[in-house]
Amino acid sequence: MAKDKLSVQGTDVRIIKVLNEDYISLTDMLSAKDGDFFVSDWLRNRNTLEFLGIWENVNNPTFNYGEFAVIKSQAGLNRFKISAKEWIERTNAII
Repeated sequence: MAKDKLSVQGTDVRIIKVLNEDYISLTDMLSAKDGDFFVSDWLRNRNTLEFLGIWENVNNPTFNYGEFAVIKSQAGLNRFKISAKEWIERTNAII
């Protein structure tokens, strides 16, 4: 996995190559605009997690679907919160 970055209006945004495909970091872009609060709030949404789970399941052969099911069962609860880092660590998501 090769990493590179580009600068957008003074903000570094990582470009990550996975299996010859380039991906830009939404986390970097959102953090620059609204800080980490926006990202963690976005990850609390059950629809967001379902989309990410489907994408990872299709594109990531090492995705931890069992741990994803645990996370998804908690989504939408007032006490539920997950960071991008925790999402990646717990589910083996592709960055």
